Amino acid sequence: MRLVILDDEKPILSQEEFLCRKHPDVTDIKCFTSSLECIEYLKSNEVDVAILDISMPDINGLVMAAKIKEISPDTSVIFATGYSEYALDAFKVHASGYIVKPVEMDKLFAELDYAMANKDKITKEDESQSHIVIHTFGNFDIFVDGKAVAFTRSKSKELLAYLVDRGGEGVSRANAFFVLWEEKDYDRAAQKQFDVIVRSLKQTLIQYGIEDLVQVQGGQMRINQAIVNCDLYRYMKGDMKAVNSFRGEYMNSYPWAEITQAYMIRKAKSGRG
Repeated sequence: MRLVILDDEKPILSQEEFLCRKHPDVTDIKCFTSSLECIEYLKSNEVDVAILDISMPDINGLVMAAKIKEISPDTSVIFATGYSEYALDAFKVHASGYIVKPVEMDKLFAELDYAMANKDKITKEDESQSHIVIHTFGNFDIFVDGKAVAFTRSKSKELLAYLVDRGGEGVSRANAFFVLWEEKDYDRAAQKQFDVIVRSLKQTLIQYGIEDLVQVQGGQMRINQAIVNCDLYRYMKGDMKAVNSFRGEYMNSYPWAEITQAYMIRKAKSGRG
């Protein structure tokens, strides 16, 4: 596992490097106190995971994460910060993990293991040979053995779409609620409303025999990438069939999808696809 660690405080940087070197799968670590130097390194070196501080003097860590995804889409991002209020913003830029300082070794190892376990699990088999096929280019739809899945509630379908958009990363109920209902507070009534949506989604998945599609662990929901054939995931891996089929439209029905859509368009224009 190849890592870069970015933090402007050298003692913290050294401590994080010390902990990372104890992980048995870590083979290489490069440390930076400058975001610009880190970016230059990433342009010419393959990196599996980037551990970033959010509060940086030159380039904010959230902006840095977006730049990393442009340069190296396969690099997972883990934020290590002393500010827990940044959590929601961190996941909006598709971070794989989030650790509040001071960093503890067991939590760091858990985030590293999760980041690596969810990289590149999608095969390039033809859709006709796939049990579960997900389309995100244009409108969002899911098919099981060639049959379109019908949802009893539109918000249940949207919740699944958001989990797909997150690419296997964990999503808490509160974060998902704030994405699906931007203007509402997550109070008790809202929690009950969201429970109805979750139950409806589970019932639909059970009905089609794909209950393993959504996994729940530690209060986090995530899509099981390993069992789906999805155009978004194939595009992110550089599969030319998916790259050539993308025409700038992505999950048209959902405003929150514009972040991923903008990234994909920039990626296509830069020729990295």
